[in-house]
Amino acid sequence: MKFSNFPNAVIKENVDYTVKEITNVIKKYGPRESGNDNCFAAEKHLKKELDQFCDETHFEEYKMAPKAFLHFTKTVAVLIIIAVIAGLVLALTNVISGFFAAQCIVGVVVGIGLLITIFEFLMYKQFADTFYKKITAHNLVATRKPRGEVKRRIVISGHIDAAYEWRPLYYGKGKYNLMGLSMGGAIGGAILSFIIAVITIIANFADFGAFSTFMLNYSYYFHILTAVFMVGLFLFVDFKTISPGANDNLTGTYAAVCALRMLDMAGVEFENTEVVAMITDGEEAGLRGAKAYAKAHKAEFTSEGVETAVLCCDTLTDLEYLNVYSRDMTGTVKHDQKFSQLVLDSAKEAGYNDAEFANVFFGSSDAAAFTQEGITATCLAAMDPAPADYYHNRRDNYDRLVPKAIETGYKIIIASILNFDNKE
Repeated sequence: MKFSNFPNAVIKENVDYTVKEITNVIKKYGPRESGNDNCFAAEKHLKKELDQFCDETHFEEYKMAPKAFLHFTKTVAVLIIIAVIAGLVLALTNVISGFFAAQCIVGVVVGIGLLITIFEFLMYKQFADTFYKKITAHNLVATRKPRGEVKRRIVISGHIDAAYEWRPLYYGKGKYNLMGLSMGGAIGGAILSFIIAVITIIANFADFGAFSTFMLNYSYYFHILTAVFMVGLFLFVDFKTISPGANDNLTGTYAAVCALRMLDMAGVEFENTEVVAMITDGEEAGLRGAKAYAKAHKAEFTSEGVETAVLCCDTLTDLEYLNVYSRDMTGTVKHDQKFSQLVLDSAKEAGYNDAEFANVFFGSSDAAAFTQEGITATCLAAMDPAPADYYHNRRDNYDRLVPKAIETGYKIIIASILNFDNKE
């Protein structure tokens, strides 16, 4: 079947269904912190829905530490504040002679803090998980099998967990000014503090005249400014408040569910293409669910027998920013070019000509976890990168849903599935 022959009434009905279902999930199941009972209860609800039009559904368990990913904001902030204050006190009370030893203390601690930040926040490594309590979380998988032998498999994925509230985005109403001041100031200050500490240590052993004297006697006061910024980093995440997650990412969750539902309602049966809906938990905890699923299915999804591609959907809201995100994880991960092009071409076939390749320049989507395992993947999303005023805060509720954006996203997803089935 070509997309032009797919019944538009089915898509519209599923958009209405999505809005009603998202409202119901938020009201009935409450805050969906990564891996908590509410998340699992919502997934069980989805399984009952999927059982009606799928050949097989099941849960896959894995272990994760929900707070390990973003708790670096508090750990790093506390370590650096203590190091700066301790160094200052030791120097001013003459316990150590001058500020050289204090610079060494700050340089080492800030260096450690930057490594934690890089591994956790930029590279999404499970760097700190060892130090946190782990819980059992679940990914939900539903499969619609073809009539004949499986030769192709396309997975539509969305994450069901919601984010901890980022205070600067809530109080700054999504504008970068407050977010940049807190996160940018803290990270930028830490980088400069590390550089200054290294230069000062070098200046202590190499005689640069007045420059060495200045660095040894006065540069330490910059670290105090860094410590002040660390207060903002410490307060950055509110672990007690969970976003309702209507747009981020129940829209992506129901994109996966409705992909199979729409095929069923339209009576579409493929000869050799298997379609899978995969609902992950733990995306907001550092892609933990997607990483676990990708690792468990790497051999299956990269075998030569069945061509497999994963289309991750994350936030279908801001239509003017609906793009195919071919680069991910702060631009460090490049998704499969051919599959990304297929989705982009499908967007144009579905009547949305403004789509283009884009870059997740801050953060990451689940698609990055698959690409890192060598699995063909890309991401479809529609969110204002400013960022949106509902991003990661309590404003992301069902009253902020945008049916037109959901409808456009669903058209692109259906067109992508049909084109994947038809491709040579």
